[in-house]
Amino acid sequence: MPVERAFAPDMVPLSMPRPSGLRAGLRVVGALAGLAFSAFLALALATLLALAIVRVGADWIDGVGIWAGDRVRLHPRQIAMRELAIDVIRQVLLALLVVGAVRWRDGPAWRETLALVPHASAAEGGAGLSLRRFGLILLLWPLVHITWVTGSADLLHVPIRRHTSLSPGLTAGAAAAWFAYVLVLAPVAEEMLLRGALFARARRFLPPAATIGATGFLFALAHLTPSGFGRPVALIPLALMLGWVRWRSGRLWPSILLHAWSNLAMIAYVLWPAGG
Repeated sequence: MPVERAFAPDMVPLSMPRPSGLRAGLRVVGALAGLAFSAFLALALATLLALAIVRVGADWIDGVGIWAGDRVRLHPRQIAMRELAIDVIRQVLLALLVVGAVRWRDGPAWRETLALVPHASAAEGGAGLSLRRFGLILLLWPLVHITWVTGSADLLHVPIRRHTSLSPGLTAGAAAAWFAYVLVLAPVAEEMLLRGALFARARRFLPPAATIGATGFLFALAHLTPSGFGRPVALIPLALMLGWVRWRSGRLWPSILLHAWSNLAMIAYVLWPAGG
């Protein structure tokens, strides 16, 4: 065989290093870590700001001095109202932080990034989600969601109290604020962060299934409580379905609606009176 043929361009000597996916894998891991850090930073910043606002504002309303020496024992109702205020303000701040960060980064395209309007690229979303199919999902989802939540709770020995009622100490305004928090503010803010901003970032380096899984994992992890992993495990199917609906529809609104519908189903299940 001629010498020239032995070193033809389409032949690679065995001694040369072959291309490896290690560097690409490390880039993906780094991007995933950045995604998790962004979620943690947004949630932590919104929580700290809410705590500061409620601490200063509630102390001023209750006539409590801000210095440690002026602290007085708060009534249970005052504590409950402050906790509710923190929840409400945190979700409002979270939504504002997400919108502000995306607008600063993407400029006029921020609505497309958050999937509030159709994306310019038809390939960004899935094959589409018809109203008929989405309506069927909404019809069946409460049964699926409640079955999984109660089943996982029994398995992990996390009791779910049935036939309870709202605290009698809540005023009508506080009860309305709580329902607004659960059914509107939390679904909007959490979906804007996870299925909006972070979903768009993840799609730049992950396929749809991995994006759904990554954002779903962050969604479940964000609901981790000191009592353990019961709540994150209970939210796994919801997290995956929200991501699938976001990808399939190419829009954020269906995910927000499904999120709110799931919360309403659980509230109805827990608060439904005995014998009703």
